[in-house]
Amino acid sequence: MEKHTLGKTGIQVTPVGFGVLTVGRTQLNLPVREGAALLRYALERGVNFLDTAQYYRTYPYIREALRGTRFEPVIVSKSLHGDACGMRDAIEEARRELDRDVIDVFLLHELRHGGDFANRRGAFEALCEAKAKGLVRAVGASTHHIDVAERMAKAPEMDVLFALINYKGLGVRRGAGPGTKEEMAAAVKKASEAGLGVFAMKVFGGGNLVGDYLTALDYVSKLPGIDSMMLGIGRRDEVDRMIEYAEGRIDRSYRPDTSEKKIRVDQGDCEGCGACIGRCPNRALRFNSRALADVDYDLCLRCGYCAPVCPTRAIVMF
Repeated sequence: MEKHTLGKTGIQVTPVGFGVLTVGRTQLNLPVREGAALLRYALERGVNFLDTAQYYRTYPYIREALRGTRFEPVIVSKSLHGDACGMRDAIEEARRELDRDVIDVFLLHELRHGGDFANRRGAFEALCEAKAKGLVRAVGASTHHIDVAERMAKAPEMDVLFALINYKGLGVRRGAGPGTKEEMAAAVKKASEAGLGVFAMKVFGGGNLVGDYLTALDYVSKLPGIDSMMLGIGRRDEVDRMIEYAEGRIDRSYRPDTSEKKIRVDQGDCEGCGACIGRCPNRALRFNSRALADVDYDLCLRCGYCAPVCPTRAIVMF
């Protein structure tokens, strides 16, 4: 596979990457050896870009996948910490658990609005400190918010932006409300023009758009400024199709089998707002004992009407 350079970082990445969240405890919850074998298969096929986070608890999968191999993938990690001490601990945890001296890219995880950057300034300063010490190669932020992406494009310390964008605009936010894919695309373009490396998340809208596989990938891959797309992977055939797409070899009539996929609510992202419950036409969503949304599979039609109204992108399909 060809490789693209992430902005001005000099870091070379494949145009598609492996989102390791999917194999972890909040989604497929694969045994470590099974998830590691899937990761190793992707590495053997040429994928060199992996995304994880402190919150995902997927470091053991990556460490096991790399054990005894020659692979040196570009690893992205992230932390939700807002203070310097917490971020320093997160960086050290990643270095220790991944058995790596240097983490390629480390991000502020899920910046939610412009003020959030100011609130987490201490954490970002710790990232910059780690970069200066050679513990991290590039720093930046992940976000679902247009206003954050716009601000990051103007922040000289930022190296990388990991932005949510897909062809239906699922999960795109501006401030406290929804945003549009056109606005996010414009923000991504500005960030790239400012020299940031930009890669995309939620290309399939948390799995809700995977039935429109080629449409979803075509839209994001052709956006100006996108260096790579991070895709959630759970099976070897998904690795194969991802690589075929990246290399321009995929059968353009390809349609993935989604018959076994289910709507799920990520309990770590759900804020209990009830928007999905109000939107469900079959009353398949309800509050659980933790006051968070959950799915009754005896009633769920898998229509996907709930996903667009979720403000935190907690509704996924896998």
